[in-house]
Amino acid sequence: MTTFAKPDVRPANSNFSSGPCTKRPGWTLEALADAPLGRSHRAKIGKARLERAIELTRDVLRVPADWRIGIVPASDTGAVEMALWSLLGERGVDMVAWESFGSGWVTDVVKQLKLADARKIEAGYGELPDLDQIDFSRDVVFTWNGTTSGVRVPNADFIPADREGLTICDATSAAFAQPLDFSKLDVVTFSWQKVLGGEAAHGMLILSPRAVERLESYTPAWPLPKIFRLTKGGKLIEGIFKGETINTPSMLCVEDYIDALEWAVSVGGLDGLVQRADANFAVIDAFVAKSPWLGHLAVEPSTRSNTSVCLSIVDPDIVALDKEAQAAFAKSMVSLLDKEGVAYDIGHYRDAPPGLRIWAGATVETTDLERLMPWLDWAFTTQKAALKAAA
Repeated sequence: MTTFAKPDVRPANSNFSSGPCTKRPGWTLEALADAPLGRSHRAKIGKARLERAIELTRDVLRVPADWRIGIVPASDTGAVEMALWSLLGERGVDMVAWESFGSGWVTDVVKQLKLADARKIEAGYGELPDLDQIDFSRDVVFTWNGTTSGVRVPNADFIPADREGLTICDATSAAFAQPLDFSKLDVVTFSWQKVLGGEAAHGMLILSPRAVERLESYTPAWPLPKIFRLTKGGKLIEGIFKGETINTPSMLCVEDYIDALEWAVSVGGLDGLVQRADANFAVIDAFVAKSPWLGHLAVEPSTRSNTSVCLSIVDPDIVALDKEAQAAFAKSMVSLLDKEGVAYDIGHYRDAPPGLRIWAGATVETTDLERLMPWLDWAFTTQKAALKAAA
């Protein structure tokens, strides 16, 4: 079998996972030395750190002053589920999905909550559905950035300012990398583990005044587990949005999130984070444009994510294989790059079409992506030669 020369330079950091994502540049355990471990999160010091995390989140994301920001359990999934179970049912809902996580929210609403008036507006991997189909007199649930498809909404222009229903937005792989128009969003959720490279298991739930009004005026027909309850006696539990979490948070993870937020401020806040992600995407995009074997899964350029960049292997010989063989080929490339120590965790999501998924969020250094690109060529040519030799 033909052997191919390996590129001369390797990424300094080979972590390109789409979650948990790589830590910020320069991160060490010493950054967490001041975490109040062994102390109650209800103690003055614990609550102060939780409040600090909320304040920095508001500052960096530019969340309006009258919006509530709460730290909740179970990562982004927990935050989305809290919103769905607490807010939906007052009116019909349009469920908008174009990848696995959005499809998961559809399943929850249709099969678990069993809402009778739930419309599905869906598209396959690589495309956005027809957003003009959405009826904003109803509630709307959608994912801003499809983590497993690399397809995002370009902006919030499709959402009317005078909507009657609520917009519930899963923004977990968009927050801190793509501008979010809070005037068009009533609920925003994300996790710490994505763009800022924080730790898993904690989620953020951000509520507009309209969402709070719904919570205080509407009681769902179904019982709510304690972990989902945002109101008591018909009033919002304000403490949740002042650092008094529903369950016990990890103060080590809280400290790590604060460290990431302070780093975000040091690189220019939201503008700096977006610029870093855009620069990272540009490296991959330029490589794809010149590559005869690689393409974007996202069909329309304006919808291509600058964080979870999903790529398809478009070489005719590979495309001619059945889906199982295509997936095996992509996996062989991923395994080879992992073995070489140049790229970890860049395989396609289990429900997504075969290919690669490379995280390009703000904590990734552009130079590392520049160094990775030649390795993609090397892995492809090496594994294609192996495939031909085995035929």
